[in-house]
Amino acid sequence: MSKQYLTSHTIDDAHITDIFSLAVTSTEIISASGSSNLKVHSTTNPDYPVKQTLERAHKLGCHHLATSKNGTKLASAGFDGEVKVWAVQDELWTEEGTIVGAAFFAQQLSYKYGNKAGEIWAIALSEDGHYLASTTYDGRINVWDCLDGRRKIREYETKGSYGMAIDLSVDGRFTASGHENGGVYIFNNDSGRLLHSLPGLVKPVRTVTFSPGCKLLAAAGDAKVIALYDVNSGEQVANLIGHGAWIFSLDWSDTGEYLLSGAFDGKAKVWSIDQRACVATHTETERTIWSVKWLPKTGKNEGFAIAGANRSTSFYREATGG
Repeated sequence: MSKQYLTSHTIDDAHITDIFSLAVTSTEIISASGSSNLKVHSTTNPDYPVKQTLERAHKLGCHHLATSKNGTKLASAGFDGEVKVWAVQDELWTEEGTIVGAAFFAQQLSYKYGNKAGEIWAIALSEDGHYLASTTYDGRINVWDCLDGRRKIREYETKGSYGMAIDLSVDGRFTASGHENGGVYIFNNDSGRLLHSLPGLVKPVRTVTFSPGCKLLAAAGDAKVIALYDVNSGEQVANLIGHGAWIFSLDWSDTGEYLLSGAFDGKAKVWSIDQRACVATHTETERTIWSVKWLPKTGKNEGFAIAGANRSTSFYREATGG
């Protein structure tokens, strides 16, 4: 059974360059781009007005954002190699501090393609914002304590391939990473050991995400396929096929019933996990979608946002029959 989503609003020219990352809280959506500012829009108003601009957050732009599930912490990773941690004070984001030892990428800017992506690339925050996990150019996974001086407390080793994606399960038990060589790994945070090295994707993995119930892991990238894995067994339980281009972003709905994906060709898709099938496809633009996010649910209706190379953020809401 298909679902229908209608465009509810578009913020044209939300940034002056590509929008690389979106993050959400229960009342806000935050966007980051190749420009130095981060923008915070309210999701409680149908016009999505700007609530706050974090000016000069990253002088060379920002490639990844992450928010804690409880909405108290925000992390931003810049092209200068710096990662900033932000906290809510009086309903506004204020800079809490910087993670030390991340400023590596700035030294590599003279390379035509940036041979190394820096000490920190992809980032994820724990549910309460206590911990931040990050990937590196040489395949390591680092975990940082945001409440204790933002110091590194753990390091996981993989096979040395550039870490392109990372996620922390909402229950805090697992860390997952996706790598340039197609590797996908799940680590047990309690034991500090590798739990599964997952098969199935042989091309770069650009996005990984745990389901809300922490039972499934979705991974996707240049293979144009979304692989679903059972977290406990490590078994690949499904392939979601339908994208015709590299997949850059995935996000689970709050209930875990649906998975949202965005791709290089400008197509966003909604997948039913029960049906193992695509139930909606939207082409807002033919330009790359870098990031997709489900929005906080309003009443019975669910919605999502997409952003990317067209420098705009588009919002969709589920069509109702009434």
